[in-house]
Amino acid sequence: MTTAIHLASPEDAPRLLPLIAAFHSEYGIERSDEQREAALMPLLQGSPLGAVWLFGPAKAPTGYTIITFGWSMELGGMDAFVDELFIRPTVRKRGIASEVLLAISSSLSDVGVQALHLEVDREDKATQRLYSRAHFELRDRYSLMTRVL
Repeated sequence: MTTAIHLASPEDAPRLLPLIAAFHSEYGIERSDEQREAALMPLLQGSPLGAVWLFGPAKAPTGYTIITFGWSMELGGMDAFVDELFIRPTVRKRGIASEVLLAISSSLSDVGVQALHLEVDREDKATQRLYSRAHFELRDRYSLMTRVL
């Protein structure tokens, strides 16, 4: 792997929060800085419900991903979900996302995770191709549905 990747810790929050804010801005996710920090810190402090990885140079990361964990009877045990994946626009289209997804998939498999899921816009064919290169497949029978509580 040519892209440096590391599991984020509380000390990474000052570099991570601006990246999350940029992702949220790009996708129209309305959250305050306080809300983002409150959602992030448990993951950085070791919550078993998820983890955060930063990639690129340690002092100026090029991106991050947040993975959350669940359980699937259908798939035979623990599964995971790519909650967010962001790469700075200036370094996109260099294969970083595929590389990171493949590396994290391998690490998760090594610890018993049975499947890794993600959401993709049905109309965004370029992003679907990116995820296909990282061995993700569309599931014809299924669509994600959400009830916000």
